[in-house]
Amino acid sequence: MDVLQLKKLLTHFFQEDIGSGDATSQAIFSDHRCKAEIIAKTDGVFAGAAIIREGYGLLDSEISIDFIKKDGDRMKKGDVLASLEGSAASLLTGERVILNLIQRMSGIATMTDEAKRRLDDPAIKLCDTRKTTPGLRMLEKYAVRIGGGSNHRFGLYDGIMIKDNHIAACGSIKAAMERARKAAGHMLAIEVEIESEQQLQEAIEAGADVIMFDNCPPETVREFANMTPGHIKTEASGGITLETLPAYKGTGVQFISLGFLTHSVKSADISMDVAVSKTGGLENVNL
Repeated sequence: MDVLQLKKLLTHFFQEDIGSGDATSQAIFSDHRCKAEIIAKTDGVFAGAAIIREGYGLLDSEISIDFIKKDGDRMKKGDVLASLEGSAASLLTGERVILNLIQRMSGIATMTDEAKRRLDDPAIKLCDTRKTTPGLRMLEKYAVRIGGGSNHRFGLYDGIMIKDNHIAACGSIKAAMERARKAAGHMLAIEVEIESEQQLQEAIEAGADVIMFDNCPPETVREFANMTPGHIKTEASGGITLETLPAYKGTGVQFISLGFLTHSVKSADISMDVAVSKTGGLENVNL
C-alpha cells in the first residue's frame, strides 16, 4: 500500500470528522493517559494494521502500538488485534475513523477469503472490480489481496476493457479492437467482453489479449474456455454470487471477477475498549 497516499487519505478523513477539534475530548481531558485495546467482535480475517499505525502516527506520534494480529491473520470473536497506550484525547479522537476503515477492510478480506474457500479451485484467481467506494479504492483493493484475491485494473487508465456499450457505439468488436490497438500500442493489454459464441470468435480473430465471458452460466464458461486459444487469457464475470460460485470450479477459466467483494460487503464488527487510565479514573469504557 502506498504510504504517502494513505496519509493523504487519512488526513482528509480526520479533517472531515474532527474539523476544528474534538469538542468532547478537549473538554474532558488534559494530560490524561490510558491504555486501549482494539478487539474483534466477530470472526473473520483482519486487514488494516497500517490504518492504525499511520492514523495514530498522524494524530500523536507518542502513542505506542503493539500489534497482536497482522494483516491476513484470522481473528476470532474476543481476539485482541492491537494494544495501544498514550494520550486519552488522541486515542479517542482517532478511534472512529480508524475503526470505520479497518472494519470495512476486514469485512472485504473476510468475504474474499470466504469466496476463495467456496470456489476451491487454485487454478482460478478471484478478482475485484471497479465497483468500489469512491475514495477508498486503494484500501478496498488492498483488502481483497489480504483476503487471498487478486486485483483487476485499478482504474480506466491501466488497462483497456471493451464492454458491450463500447462495441455498440463502434458497431463491432473488430472496429473497437482496431481503434484501441492503434491508440494503445503494445504496452496496454486489451480485454473484450463477450456474451455469445459469435462474439467470442470475433474477439479471437481481432486479437484480444483477454476475453471476458459476461453473464454466462458455468457450462457456457467451460465451453467458451475450451474454445479460446491458450495464448488468450479468459475471465468470467457478471451474475456470479457467493452461492453460485462453487459451480464455476473446474470450468477452465483463469479469472473470475466479483463485484460483491467490495460493493455490498458487510463490515466486520471491531471495537476499541479503554481498559485503564493512569490519571483520570477511566475504566472499562467500551467505545
